[in-house]
Amino acid sequence: MRALGILLIVLSLPMLIGWLKGNPHQRKWAYAAVGILPFTINAINLDAALISWAGWPGYAKGIILTLLDTLALALLATRRHPFRHLPFLWLVIAYVLAAALSMAFSSMAMSSSFYAFQLLRVLIVFAAVASFVGQPGAIRWLAFGLAWGAIFQASVTLYQTLSGAIQASGTMGHQNLLGLMLHFVTIPLLAMMLAGERHKLIALGVLAGVVSVSMGASRGSVGFAAIGIGLIVGLSLLRGSSAHKWRIVGIGALALVVIGPLALSSFDRRFEAKPLQEGLYDERAAFERAANMMWSENPMGVGANQYVIVANTGGYSERAGVVWTHGSRSANVHNMYLLVAAETGWPGLLSLLSLLGWTIFRGLRFAFENRRDRRGEVVLGATVAILTCAAHGLYEWVFVTYQAQYVFAIALGVIAGLIRQRDLERAHSPRLRAQPRQLEAEPASRADRLPGRAPKGVSG
Repeated sequence: MRALGILLIVLSLPMLIGWLKGNPHQRKWAYAAVGILPFTINAINLDAALISWAGWPGYAKGIILTLLDTLALALLATRRHPFRHLPFLWLVIAYVLAAALSMAFSSMAMSSSFYAFQLLRVLIVFAAVASFVGQPGAIRWLAFGLAWGAIFQASVTLYQTLSGAIQASGTMGHQNLLGLMLHFVTIPLLAMMLAGERHKLIALGVLAGVVSVSMGASRGSVGFAAIGIGLIVGLSLLRGSSAHKWRIVGIGALALVVIGPLALSSFDRRFEAKPLQEGLYDERAAFERAANMMWSENPMGVGANQYVIVANTGGYSERAGVVWTHGSRSANVHNMYLLVAAETGWPGLLSLLSLLGWTIFRGLRFAFENRRDRRGEVVLGATVAILTCAAHGLYEWVFVTYQAQYVFAIALGVIAGLIRQRDLERAHSPRLRAQPRQLEAEPASRADRLPGRAPKGVSG
């Protein structure tokens, strides 16, 4: 059965390439699939393990390929020069190399190679998204896919809640992972609405994302989702206020009145089942002590995908006071930066911080330098999603899973692709080079705002 799964995934690559070349007018469905697949791969097993260590306690459990990987490769194979002038490419490569370097310091290099291979898959998805976001209508169809993914998860979380689940996790296995992934749906889709996108599916995607996070009853996910939504609204208004944007804010406030009690009831059920215990054992602090000791004694890291093993065999959990329970001794430190530092050392931490920091800086600069260009609003949404994820990472580790990194790669690809497109426009237009800020795209015409058409600039 496993061999059949591998065969199907491998054969999907030439099939997808042939389909994309033979049906260029149908590429929109490929763009939508890129958006929905991160939220459905787990549910319908659209993956195959070339090497499988299912019992490994780390977050990467083998050399795994998914249908999204082969779709991304097919999209790259049918584009000309997809890596040329691609922003952030070398920063992503630096993070991949840092993970690969950690193999030299790992007690089990094979398991560390699993994470390096995972990051290569992330790089492929990032480059694939960047290669098509400038095409007419592409961002809209990508957004439709993200919306469908959120709607699917909302349906599952509602079913789980009605079936008695205290913290619904959808099909992602844990509510914290689902909550972090949905930052990359609710915030960018809301940004598109603020930019003038009026298709009901986009609004439904935002609503579904908020409902899914509420059903998860994760304090971190709910809190950072609220911060991210508030931040995108505030920055969008700062970028340029309009009656349409204030109308969206008003509708959002009314939706909050309806959804707020739903979230509160989820938290009530959670804390009734497991009340908070103040002043007792602080597990988060114990994990951080263990990670800091590990990093201090191993500046180059102990190897990617190794934290749980080394924390126990190296005595770090014992010295840090982590309790002897399976759940505690098999968990990662709840801080993605400490986890990356402990496993991949200074090279991994610095490369990750550089990637996040430079992406956020370039995204914000693009958005505010192109105030009259609707693409600036789209880039702002993806940038705020990454900023929210980066802040959430101070309290959560799940960014290192491939599902979370897929949606991060999509947001990164949107930012990089639109920056590259704008740079190429300026390079080929003397007027734009001479007056880069005065000749931005004009606001969309009334026809461009019809639900069946992509808004001018938003479509690429």
